[in-house]
Formats: sequence, C-alpha cells, structure tokens
Amino acid sequence: MKKILLLPLSLLFVFCSQPKKRMNPKIEIFDQSIESIIDPYSEIEILADSITLPEGPVWDEDSQSLLFVDIINNKILKWNQTTGTTNFISPGGNTGYAPNLGEGLLGPNGMTIDSEGNLIVCQHGDRRIAMIGNTESMNPNFETVVDNYNGKRLNSPNDLTIAKDGSIYFTDPAFSFFDLNTYSFVDSDLRELDFNGVYKLDIKTDELTLISNEIEVPNGLGLSPDESVLYVNKMGPPFSKSKAKIVKIDLKTLESETLFEGRDLFEKYNDGTDFDGMAVHSSGNIFTSGPGGLLVISPNGKLMARIDFSHITNCTFDDEEKYLYATGFIDNPKIFRIKLNN
Repeated sequence: MKKILLLPLSLLFVFCSQPKKRMNPKIEIFDQSIESIIDPYSEIEILADSITLPEGPVWDEDSQSLLFVDIINNKILKWNQTTGTTNFISPGGNTGYAPNLGEGLLGPNGMTIDSEGNLIVCQHGDRRIAMIGNTESMNPNFETVVDNYNGKRLNSPNDLTIAKDGSIYFTDPAFSFFDLNTYSFVDSDLRELDFNGVYKLDIKTDELTLISNEIEVPNGLGLSPDESVLYVNKMGPPFSKSKAKIVKIDLKTLESETLFEGRDLFEKYNDGTDFDGMAVHSSGNIFTSGPGGLLVISPNGKLMARIDFSHITNCTFDDEEKYLYATGFIDNPKIFRIKLNN
C-alpha cells in the first residue's frame, strides 16, 4: 500500500512546489470580458530603447518586422527578432519637398502598408502623405499621394488608416508649426489652411473629402471593423484650448459625438499624457494612448482596461493580433510589446 501512495504524493509535492503565477501589476482590468483579449498575467517586453521620439508603428507581415519612426531624427526604423533595431529609410519625413520652419517636429509620423505592399507615410516636414517601396533606403525616392486640399498645401499629415477599398483616412494638425522650445503652435505665412482637418482620400479618383474641420487638434484615428464609424483622438492642452477626448464620426451622416473623455483619469495621472495614436482591434475595442499609459475602450465608450507602458504615443497589432506593440514618448523613448490572448 505504501508503494501505491508514493506516486500520487510525489505529484502533489511537485504541483505545490510550482511558483504561483502573479498578475501583472501594470495591467488593470475594469471589465473581465476583455480578458478574452488581454492576458492579465502577460509581461511587458522592451524591444528597443533610446529612440528619441518613436511613433507610427506598423507591422510588416512579409518580413515579420515592426516598422516605426523617430520623428526627431527624421527616419524610419525596423525591428525584428533576427536583427533587432536597424535604420530602414532615411530621411523619412523631411526631404526638402515642401517649405517648413526648418526645425521642430519635421520627421515622419503615422504609417501603414497598402494592399500592394507599399509603405504609406505621413510626412510632417514635407507636409504630405507619400508612398515608397517597402525596402531599405538611405536615399529614398518618395511618391506624393496627396499634398493639398483645394489647392492649399496641407499642414502636416499626422496619422492615417486604410479602408478595405483602399481609401485613406488621415488627420492633418499643424505639428510642423509646433515650437518645441515654447511648446506651442506658431503663426507662419507658410501655413495655407486655417483649420486642422480630418480627410478621406479616394485613391481611385484622387478625390479628397473633408470629413471634419471641427476637431481642434485631431491626432490618431481608426475605423470600426464594419467601417461605418471613424474614431479620432482629439488632443487637449497645451495642444488645444479644450479638453482631450475620443470623437466618434458616423461616416454616413458625418455627424460626430464624444465617445470617451476620461476626465477622472487625466486628474488621477496628470502626467502630460494625452490621446495620441490608436489602433482598433478586430473585436471593435479601441486601444489608444491616453492618461496612465494605454487605454482599452469599448465601441460603446466603456473603459475596459489600462496597460501601464508609461507615456506612449501610439500602438499597433501584428496581423494575427498575437501581440500589441506600443511606442513611447520623448520621456519614455522605448518600443514595447505584450502578448495577447487570441
């Protein structure tokens, strides 16, 4: 009988000796249903560091790489498991194509990859959206996708997303006219538009439609999975005079409403974070930079979770949504990754 008991008791000892898995204290769950996507035990990885101002992350499925930009250093970088972080395209956002102030936030920003595999880039300094082949180049030849609205040069396209039919939605705040010394926008005769727009570009007809000119400083944006709604992050002070919020635009009527404000979070963290870039998950949940790191907001405007990456600018998923990638701010110049449930 003693021999028969030995095996179960030994298994029990091994089981009990295993360390208990702990929830990640940097992940805060407000609605347990989001755990079908976010694993509260998942650890945050740091993939790269000392990127002066990282932004514009996009996953390149073909090379299994993350592409992202360094706005300050005017270049596009590439990260993958094999080579780590390398320079990919430089210059990336200010090539001399358009007149600008000559200093400040003039590099590339938001990026995406079209159905042909081309890299589509928002260029602050060149004040356009441009296209380039997805290959390494230190002497790039960009092709202009759009650079004006009704004959007037754009401010500085900031972020973009592509619809299933190839249409490009983008925001056009005036960050090429932002003075980093005074931390304010400056008046300049070089600026031709007197508003910050949200646009849709029909690539089949080259028709550029103004979706809204009523969002004071629009930044990140994303489409709902059925593409009936466009979400736009509106920045708060010091970039605008009114409070930050996430705006929901009905693309049939172009009527807009506030989806989420998070005023209690801004009061709680008060760390200079804002609604910057976003990515919409296939579930419809919105993953956005915001007060306290990264916030997950439901399509109904409910706060579902928070991941404390510290101050970040933007985020994206790989094609299979196995991982969430995030880019830090100038005071948090890192590239992060966290594994998701999928």
